Amino acid sequence: MAKRPVRNLLGLAVLSYLTERPMHPYEIGELLVARDHARSIKYNRGSLYMVVNQLVRAGLIEAQATIRDSERPERTVYALTGAGRGELFDWLRELIGQPAHEYPQFVAALSLIGALHPDEVVALLRRRQAALEQQRAEITESVTACLAQGLHPLFQVEENYRLAILEAELAFVARFITDITDPETGWGPEWAAHHARRDPAAASEP
Repeated sequence: MAKRPVRNLLGLAVLSYLTERPMHPYEIGELLVARDHARSIKYNRGSLYMVVNQLVRAGLIEAQATIRDSERPERTVYALTGAGRGELFDWLRELIGQPAHEYPQFVAALSLIGALHPDEVVALLRRRQAALEQQRAEITESVTACLAQGLHPLFQVEENYRLAILEAELAFVARFITDITDPETGWGPEWAAHHARRDPAAASEP
């Protein structure tokens, strides 16, 4: 992975939006919310202004004009530089073409899951399963509604990716529950015995 002058993905969004036209940060923030991109890129107004300043210092965007309105504070309009355009395309190509090692919270929890009793784990997994099914239903409904309104599928591709990830996770969770609870081959009894040996105090709790 290349070492980027700005690494916050919010910076990538700013560069992308400025290919449309020069904008001030407030307008960029409004578009992030209106286009629902804040579901994919972590956003708050303070971090947006911080990232804009970083992009200016890196020479990727530049101030083009200052808007003065008697009812609002001054607003600086920013434009994409040639270097910023190059950075945008290079960054996108890297993110799309090169898988990155990430640290999902669920994976971290799975790596330490033996600390819990298997009965509790099964209950938690079933709770997660229900939440994932709810998310899947909501995203499916949203995608269907957008397509019915004529939105091109290209602009729903991130939601389709989310659905694919949800389907994979639901399949994993269901399989994991079976691995623990299967009456013939389930890991539950051995896991519970190991848990009791390792943490007798927890095993004696009601």
